[in-house]
Amino acid sequence: MNRVRNYRLDFVPEVVSNIRNVIEAVRPVGVPIFWVRSHYDFKYLNSADISKRRVEGCALEGTWGAEFFEIEPEPTDVIVTKNHFSGFHDTDLHTRLQERGIKTLVLTGVATNVCIDSTLREGFFLNYHIVLVEDCVGSNSPEGHAGTLVTVRNNIGSVVDSAALVQVLTGVVTA
Repeated sequence: MNRVRNYRLDFVPEVVSNIRNVIEAVRPVGVPIFWVRSHYDFKYLNSADISKRRVEGCALEGTWGAEFFEIEPEPTDVIVTKNHFSGFHDTDLHTRLQERGIKTLVLTGVATNVCIDSTLREGFFLNYHIVLVEDCVGSNSPEGHAGTLVTVRNNIGSVVDSAALVQVLTGVVTA
């Protein structure tokens, strides 16, 4: 899993493991879990995105790139499918969060500087409190990853590690 489309992916196993650990710790205490997956088929993309991608496909429906990787949602989890970088753009994510009275978003996943960044910014503009879990996000661009972390810390919300997050949400100290 070192390279796909010439992107570094060596960070993915650790990020997935950390996300799994967080989910396993917070699910029993009733923290709602939302999964935002990407389908970037050309039929969904706007002309600017198509122009940038040209003929390259990514996270196409029915391919491994559009499926969950190593961890799967439970039946009680919410799944939102997005066709753009932000999990809010042209989806029902905001409505589903509001229906549950959720005011704080804890974000994990990839890519920190693209999809996570787009989602957390739009969430911030929609008045959600933003928490970015530093060891549960990653990117093939170390500079982009670091830039998003700095931006969140300075302007948008909080950046925490998964152990601190689990302790706050469950009251349990993890090793």
